[in-house]
Amino acid sequence: MKTIFVKPAEVERKWFLIDAEGKTLGKTAVLAADILRGKNKPCYTPHQEVGDYVIIINAEKAVVTGGKETKKLYRRHSGFLGGLKTAVYRDVLVKKPTFPMEQAVKGMLPKGRLGRKLFTNLKVYAGAQHPHSAQKPEIIG
Repeated sequence: MKTIFVKPAEVERKWFLIDAEGKTLGKTAVLAADILRGKNKPCYTPHQEVGDYVIIINAEKAVVTGGKETKKLYRRHSGFLGGLKTAVYRDVLVKKPTFPMEQAVKGMLPKGRLGRKLFTNLKVYAGAQHPHSAQKPEIIG
């Protein structure tokens, strides 16, 4: 079977809206990552950008299970000796409510140039309001 090659001008892009309120963080991220990659389309090709745009609202109200609110750690390093900073999920959610959702989706996208481009098609909002109503997003999930 031959690989399908789609020209970028031929790709039909849609906007999808996912409401994360009361849903599991990981399952919402999986749904968003699949749509961003284009795995819901028949013309899916792993090395091409054929995915759609995704808007996630109420990201701060996503649920984590199994005590992850106090156990899940987010680490970053300054590059200097002893520069490792760690923060618990609950603390990160207070400072940057969209960060855990963005990191979860980003971790499910391919690494490299394609993954960075796909990540720009994701829009995450902490509350229920978003400025993309003109795009007429299709509500899923």
